[in-house]
Amino acid sequence: MSVASAFAGMRSVSPMVFRAGCPDCRGRFELAAGALRLAIGASSKTTFYSFTCPDCGASVRKPAGERIVELLTGGGVRTLRLHSTL
Repeated sequence: MSVASAFAGMRSVSPMVFRAGCPDCRGRFELAAGALRLAIGASSKTTFYSFTCPDCGASVRKPAGERIVELLTGGGVRTLRLHSTL
């Protein structure tokens, strides 16, 4: 089987975009997966996603529950696993 025949029936896939809002300027916008970062910690308090507001340039950090983690990881957002040191 050639590479061309393996991909013959596939359609092009649109890049994932996520709706977000800035708490500083109250801007509403869509961000590509590459504009977001997800950090997964040991608890809900240390699991969050972050991005830079395209309107005002503020660094935004928001909590990420299980559903948000699922959506972001499934959409190709880069993920960092945080480890605690004891």
